[in-house]
Amino acid sequence: MLYVFFFILGLAVGSFLNCVIYRLEKKESFIGGRSYCPYCKKTLSWFELIPLMSFILQKGKCKHCKKPISLQYPLVELATGILFVLCVWYFFPNFLLSTFYFLLSTFLIVIFVYDLKHYIIPDQVIYPAILVAGIWYSVFGIFIRDTKYEILTTLLAALAAGAFFLFIVLISRGKWMGVGDIKLALFMGLVLGWPKILVALFLAFLIGAFTSILLIILKKKTLKSEIPFGPFLVGGTIIAIFWGNVLINWYFGLIFL
Repeated sequence: MLYVFFFILGLAVGSFLNCVIYRLEKKESFIGGRSYCPYCKKTLSWFELIPLMSFILQKGKCKHCKKPISLQYPLVELATGILFVLCVWYFFPNFLLSTFYFLLSTFLIVIFVYDLKHYIIPDQVIYPAILVAGIWYSVFGIFIRDTKYEILTTLLAALAAGAFFLFIVLISRGKWMGVGDIKLALFMGLVLGWPKILVALFLAFLIGAFTSILLIILKKKTLKSEIPFGPFLVGGTIIAIFWGNVLINWYFGLIFL
C-alpha cells in the first residue's frame, strides 16, 4: 500500500510537472490559473485532469476539440510515479532523504523533457535545483553526518564535472555542448558526489552515442544534426542514484576477479 500511495502521489506531481513544462515555454505562471487545452484553450474540468486515467478514458484526445493529447502528458506522469516508488524503495524509512529525492526527481524530469523538446535547460529550473542540492549536502554533511570529507568530495565532484563540460564548450565554441550542460553537470556532481558522478557521465555518453548512431542509421538524424545532451545526462544521473554503487562494485569485481 505504501508503494501504491506514492505511485499515485507521483502521478499527481507528474501532472503538475506537465503544467510547469508547458507554462515555462509560454512564459506563464504555473502557480495559479486553471489548466486548459493548448489547442482550443478550453478550461479543463476535474474529470479531464485525473493523472493517467483522463488520457486513457478520453482515448488520448481533447474532449472539446478532439485534437490529440501529446504522449508527453501520460509519460511524464508515469515516469514521476515510478521515480517516487523507487525513492521510497531505496531511501525509506528515512523520510527526509526520501523527500529530498522526490524533489530531485521533479527537477530531473522537467529538465529531461524541456531540453528534449526545446534544446535548452531553463535557468528557472536548474538554478533552484543547484541551490537545493547545495543546501542539502551542506546541512546533511555538517549537521547530520558531520563528515567534512563527504562535503569536500561532493564539492570536488561538482566542480570537476562542471569544469569538464566547460572545457568541451570552450574548445568546441559551443557546438558540441551548451552552457546549460555545464550547469547540469554541476548539479549532478552535487547530487551524486564521488565516484557515482563518473558512472552517470559514462552512461550519459554511452547512451548518447548509441542513440545518435541509431538515429543516423534510421535516417532520423545526420552527422550535422543537433541532439540535446541533457536527457542523457538526466538518464545517467537517475541510474547512478539508484544503481551507481551496484555498477561500481560490479566493475571493480571484474577488474580484481
